[in-house]
Amino acid sequence: MYYNRDLSWLEFNYRVLMEAACEKVPLFDRIKFLSIFSSNLDEFFSIRYPVILAISNLKEKTQRKIENNIPEHFLEKIQLEIERQAAEFENIFTGQIIPLLEANGIILYYNQPLKKEHIAEAREKFLSTVLSFLQPVFLKGDIQKKFSPEANKLYMIISLKKHGEDEIQHAIIKVPSDNLKRFYTLSPINGVDYVVFIDDIINENSRYIFPGFEVAGMYSIKFNRNADLDFEEDYHGNILEKIEKKLGNRAYGQPSRFVYESAMPRNVQLYVASAFGIDHEEIFADGRYHNLSDLSSFPQFGKKLTNDEWLPLYLPMLSEGGDIFNAIEKKDILLHFPYHSYNPILSFFNQAAVDPDVSDIYITLYRVAADSLIANALISAAKNGKKVTVFIELKARFDEANNIVWSKKMKKAGIQIIYSIPGIKVHTKIAHVTRVHNGKKKNYSIISTGNFNELTARYYTDHTLLTADKDINLELLTLFHFLEKRIKPTDDHVTSFKKLYVSPFNMIRSFEKLVDNEIKKVKKNEKGMIRLKINNLEEPGMIDLLYKASSAGVIIHLLIRSICCLVPGIKGFSENIQAKRLVDRYLEHTRIFIFGEDRDAQIIIGSSDWMTRNLYHRIELCTPIADPDSRKELLNYFDLQWQDTDKALQLNPTAELAGSEPGINNAGQQSIYNYLKELL
Repeated sequence: MYYNRDLSWLEFNYRVLMEAACEKVPLFDRIKFLSIFSSNLDEFFSIRYPVILAISNLKEKTQRKIENNIPEHFLEKIQLEIERQAAEFENIFTGQIIPLLEANGIILYYNQPLKKEHIAEAREKFLSTVLSFLQPVFLKGDIQKKFSPEANKLYMIISLKKHGEDEIQHAIIKVPSDNLKRFYTLSPINGVDYVVFIDDIINENSRYIFPGFEVAGMYSIKFNRNADLDFEEDYHGNILEKIEKKLGNRAYGQPSRFVYESAMPRNVQLYVASAFGIDHEEIFADGRYHNLSDLSSFPQFGKKLTNDEWLPLYLPMLSEGGDIFNAIEKKDILLHFPYHSYNPILSFFNQAAVDPDVSDIYITLYRVAADSLIANALISAAKNGKKVTVFIELKARFDEANNIVWSKKMKKAGIQIIYSIPGIKVHTKIAHVTRVHNGKKKNYSIISTGNFNELTARYYTDHTLLTADKDINLELLTLFHFLEKRIKPTDDHVTSFKKLYVSPFNMIRSFEKLVDNEIKKVKKNEKGMIRLKINNLEEPGMIDLLYKASSAGVIIHLLIRSICCLVPGIKGFSENIQAKRLVDRYLEHTRIFIFGEDRDAQIIIGSSDWMTRNLYHRIELCTPIADPDSRKELLNYFDLQWQDTDKALQLNPTAELAGSEPGINNAGQQSIYNYLKELL
């Protein structure tokens, strides 16, 4: 028994939307959650919806072979859920957010005419700035050969007729919100601030775009397109060049969703859909304003309507001594981001770059910051004579272009660059430094649940281990040497890893043993317990293993951020499993695996979720935690979040889209910050 992964993901995104509806969340943070919801949905239509359409067009028997949790009327359920959430979004925005903005002295023009005091001001902004970015295209002939709307950009369809004529013509313009701004501030009136969409500035001044024509109607539209890069992977040819060639076409891939303003007349809607080759199941009605991921840039007028900032925490053992390598030699260090400062990670690479004793640096990079301090440190290290080896994953979706830019810069600086392995992604987040001091070789490693990215480390929760453990360092070097050969993994490599869990080598087998150990405890009348905190739980084999453990009497607690295909709480089947979904101010990204009760528990962190792609088609790495203090921190970290009745939502087995309203008793991520602060 499994939940469908796509319905489960939509439930997660609905949970994000519920944060926008939560009255305890400050106003501008609620607006941020609306933006995140919209951005998530765009990605869903760019990645998953094309797959859903393809599966829905297959016969039922074939569907089951591809995915074993396809419900009846699959496509219809997906579409209805999306429409339900879109309506909820509109209700939250218009019924709660806009009135609250007004109550705080900010009026957003939304489906309403401009006040007479703002008409001339909006016209001036349009004529002086906006108009120069507009390139209208008339929809006539075979328009697809001449023009194709970009993915995730805002457009307007304009119905026109020449003065004195009845014939209607149609044109399309791109709203230049990516070149300019989506929101413009207008002059205050009686102490009240005003904000207007660039869409409405254009609408208000449309007569200047088409002189000689009468504007009969203007309607906003948007396209999502299939964003998967379809290229042949092999060991021959330059994968960087192949990806670069495909990136230019991503914005013009096959349509996956055509969103039109619900006020658009039916005949215009069908005309536009036909002109751009849109199928019926790809057409969705929505409100007037699309691309509301742009709400992330909504002006705040200096008003304090956000969460109080939590200052990053600094570990005394790192901030007092200064020498990062000396600190690691003394004791394993576990950092919890974004609660802890990211500076120790930056120090690790900065000190390695200039330390004359450092000979070698290895690192895997999956998503690199646009202005990466870490990448710059690696470049400095190479120029300082260190041997620097970087595995950079060029297939990191939506980060391909940035990773390519950095790979070229680093290669030019003399860094040995290892590119993607055909047929598999390298998703693990690891780094290694070798120092030779007084003739003695010393090794230091970083293993993280999150990317080496100082920007996302401010918003994503992750755990990072810094260790000088000899076994871990030796096995990490073994993995890096394997990656240097740029070969696809085989079973011959399984025996290389004794301490670390590395997919697709020994990870599944290692987790299976840990689950079986808990089952054996129950059979001996001891307590068996499993606690997992991961982003996604989808792989059928691992789900079945948890069902088996539950049936044997093992207590299982799951904190799953988004996709959860496991069905908890079914009597005689999964009654010993509870699952919760946690959404708060930071994006939960940590992976913790705890097997057994507290004192004797096996505690593991790493990069891998329990999805088919992670366990079979990616290089992932997890490590056991040996340091007693770090173990205690992770146990308390998990328990604090499990006990959270504010932001941790209980998944309900009786509903297809499981869920219930969060409670009001616990402070969510605030409790984690307070706990870590008390440890200092």
